[in-house]
Amino acid sequence: MSTTAAPPPDRAAAAAGAPSAGPVRERGDACPGALRLHAADDGALARIRLPGGLLTVHQARLLAGLAETLGDGHLDLTSRGNVQLRGLPADCGGLLAERLRLHGLLPSDRHDRIRNVAASPLCGLDGFAPDCPSDSPSGSASISEGVPADVQAWARELDGLLCADDAPADLTHLSGRFLFGLDDGRGDIVALRPDVTLIASGAGRAGLCFGTTGPGLRIAVADAPRAAVLAAAEFLAAREACGSTAWRVRELPAGQRPGAARLAERLTEAGIASTLLPDLRLPLGEPPAPGVVTGPEGLRALSVTAPLGRLTAAQWRLVVRMAAKEGDQTIRVTPWRGLVVPGLPADEAPGLLADLAHAGFVTSAESAWHRAGACAGRPGCAKSLADVRADAAACLASGQAAGAAALPVYWSGCERRCGHPGGGPWVDVLATGDGYRVTVRDGHRGTVQDASRATVQDEDGGRQDAGRRTVTTAGLAGAVAAARTTT
Repeated sequence: MSTTAAPPPDRAAAAAGAPSAGPVRERGDACPGALRLHAADDGALARIRLPGGLLTVHQARLLAGLAETLGDGHLDLTSRGNVQLRGLPADCGGLLAERLRLHGLLPSDRHDRIRNVAASPLCGLDGFAPDCPSDSPSGSASISEGVPADVQAWARELDGLLCADDAPADLTHLSGRFLFGLDDGRGDIVALRPDVTLIASGAGRAGLCFGTTGPGLRIAVADAPRAAVLAAAEFLAAREACGSTAWRVRELPAGQRPGAARLAERLTEAGIASTLLPDLRLPLGEPPAPGVVTGPEGLRALSVTAPLGRLTAAQWRLVVRMAAKEGDQTIRVTPWRGLVVPGLPADEAPGLLADLAHAGFVTSAESAWHRAGACAGRPGCAKSLADVRADAAACLASGQAAGAAALPVYWSGCERRCGHPGGGPWVDVLATGDGYRVTVRDGHRGTVQDASRATVQDEDGGRQDAGRRTVTTAGLAGAVAAARTTT
């Protein structure tokens, strides 16, 4: 595996959480949950949190049934590996919560909205092991050295701690936006810019930091989930100390964010040993590509994504049947609006992948639909200026393949850009009311490049910038395809 070296200072600041002074939050966040439903134009919306994206086939069957009996028959996959149900009756909250509790999907009413945990979805499935650098510069530490830990086990333990009444800290005041990231060393979760990052570092060790840059701490794997809870508590203490209402670590002013030294003291008080890593370097990895995943012991996994992040209940049930009949009885929902089905026989995996392709899943990185997403748009969202899903589908179905190296693309109906990609560069297709504006944004560098600016020919035959323009739906496919190949 190749890793990204320590970023330059400007990039490091952006990755850790620029701007230096975050937005002033005048209210609590309105993130929906399984108990707090959001009233949308197409009915109520529920977000079922799945720490680590982990589901049993029994839980997955329940979600399909709820989508059909209470919702609009679809399941939306979110950018944090959760599932949303739309089109729900406004008065269904009690019934929905009861069914989720019975199947272990709502373990604690008080802690429902803080169970935001993303984990490397291919951990243990593809034989991955991080590179082991022969040396490191003096005073620095590469945190990705050796065999990764089982981050799915971390996710289960962390979820139990978040929901426990006798947890190491009371985290109920965390925002529903606060994210725990559990990375197996490949850097895929690091790229999501979590608030608290745990990353496997081999030899029974893990790295712990706020955001995605140092300084950080090296701790024992056995202490990792408990240390993550205490790190979140340190964020709450830092927020209170400066009188902030920030939802996330990067929203705190740079000089008032929680630090590794104070966290080390908190860990020591809790009986957790740690070693300071002054110059922490984290890898920046890519999400899992769609296709067959070759793993140890002759087993395979399937990695697929949902077109624009949305599946019908029938599509979802097809995956559930595969996992139940051929797999290991589990499904992993990824933060890139995909599904991973582990534990499949090697000789059957290609045929099963073909079945999913026939059912409408994205099964190849060469597809224009790969890494393409959209918000709800009209008619479900009153703030949207367009039916972005319909426009996105028409654009992607035009036949202009993007290729495996194409940038992610996301259609948004308004300036809020709900659910947009995080991390590195992506193509932002924003509805304007009379078309779309196409830009390339880089979450790591904090830059925006306008891809919808027009040019005109000057007297010498050169090209001059003629200013920003709106791209109509008729020209959208070409503009998006060109922007996705921006380097």
